[in-house]
Order: sequence, then structure tokens, then C-alpha cells
Amino acid sequence: MPLRQATRDDTAEIWRVRYAVTENTLTPGRITDAELHAYLEDFGRGWVVELEPGRIAGFSIGDARDGHIWAMFVDPALHGRGYGRQLHDVMVDWLFAQGHQRLDLGTQPGSRAEAFYRRAGWRPLADGLDAHGDKLFELHREDWKPHAANP
Repeated sequence: MPLRQATRDDTAEIWRVRYAVTENTLTPGRITDAELHAYLEDFGRGWVVELEPGRIAGFSIGDARDGHIWAMFVDPALHGRGYGRQLHDVMVDWLFAQGHQRLDLGTQPGSRAEAFYRRAGWRPLADGLDAHGDKLFELHREDWKPHAANP
């Protein structure tokens, strides 16, 4: 599973994967290419699992300023192959290496993603949902266990 840092050249594939998902959907145009590029180049970093040149299985993008996982998605046709966990773990490791003690994210309540994050050690925040209706989660550095340590 070739994992590499995402670049603006991955924009079309990132959007292809993002709009293919059936949970945590996004209205096309709500986020611009410029916004995506800012997260990849200015505020944070992203990774992709590249199946072959120009074709990605999924991506993750995190914000170095505040330890927020901004996006993480895998092509639904490729679920269950470990790509999500690979993307998750590199993102979490990188964000903690930026000095954060706590990471956060939001996801659709009751989704496959919510179950995935719970299995990875994330805990829901008591204050519930954000302005978009996403359930809020956090992960503390002291609670982080690499994939091999998580059942």
C-alpha cells in the first residue's frame, strides 16, 4: 500500500474519493480547491494511498495549527483493506509530532467512520455535535496506541 504525502496534483483524485462516499457526504463546491490546497501546503499536511500513478484509494488531511483531522476518506469500493487505518495512523503520528497533546475531529453520528474512530481509541466529547451535525471526538497523546496495539 504505497503511502505518500499528498500534493495539489492529487486534487482531482481527492475530490473523486470525497464525492464517492455515501456517509459524511459533502455538497460539491462547499470546499474550494484553494481551501484544499491551503490545508495541504499552508496549515497542515495530507497523505494518500496511491494504488497506481494517478489513482488513489483514499486520503487524510490534518491541520497542524490545532491538531484537527480535517478530512479522511477511503473510496467505498475499497473499504476493509486497511487503507483507512494506514491513513489514520500516519496522520495521528504526524499531528502528535507537531507537539499537540490532544487531537479532535468530527464525523457523522452512527456512521462507519464513527465506529472506525472508536475502535482506534477516539472518545466522544460530552458536548455532542458541531454546527454541521457531526459528532465530535478527541484523542489524547497518552491514550494513543499504534495500530498493532489496538484490537
